[in-house]
Amino acid sequence: MIYLLLFWEFAKVAIFCVGGGYASMPLIQSAVVDTYHWMSLGEFVDIFTISQMTPGPIGINAATFAGQKIAGFGGAVCATVGFCTPSLIIGIALTRLFFSYGDIGAIRGILNGLRPAVVALIAAAGISFIVLALWNTETLPADLTTIDPLGIIILTGSLVAVRRKIGVIRLLAGSGIIGLLLGIAQQYL
Repeated sequence: MIYLLLFWEFAKVAIFCVGGGYASMPLIQSAVVDTYHWMSLGEFVDIFTISQMTPGPIGINAATFAGQKIAGFGGAVCATVGFCTPSLIIGIALTRLFFSYGDIGAIRGILNGLRPAVVALIAAAGISFIVLALWNTETLPADLTTIDPLGIIILTGSLVAVRRKIGVIRLLAGSGIIGLLLGIAQQYL
């Protein structure tokens, strides 16, 4: 039963995650954290982080890792196949439409209308991740002055690195090393 549920939930995510892997994150979070409570937000953010560091599309990686965490190897297969199936079917259908009828104004209008929604989905996921990174909690605390100094240092440094066009691999590796060193320093201070 869990395998069928994983397939179905990740198929639903794939149907509505127009805009790529980042747009799928709030939908996956809603299913695995909020609806079914299969994992905590912290575990989900860890999965999202690992999904960015591993080769391949972020959404598929996240589905695979989440499925593995929830139901082992079978869960990973069902979540991944569930995530890929709608995209495959929709992609083939749209490709046939475009090759048969050329650029269709109605479809272009739909895609233009979806862009702002995709930005909102990505922003919502980003806000959740910022709260977790800066306050080490899944919800915004009443006392906003309890910001984690380690989180603010790494977030600020990462933003500077992104503006200076530092590569993603260097950014993630450097942030991991800095986090490790600062975490060890905090433990002994």
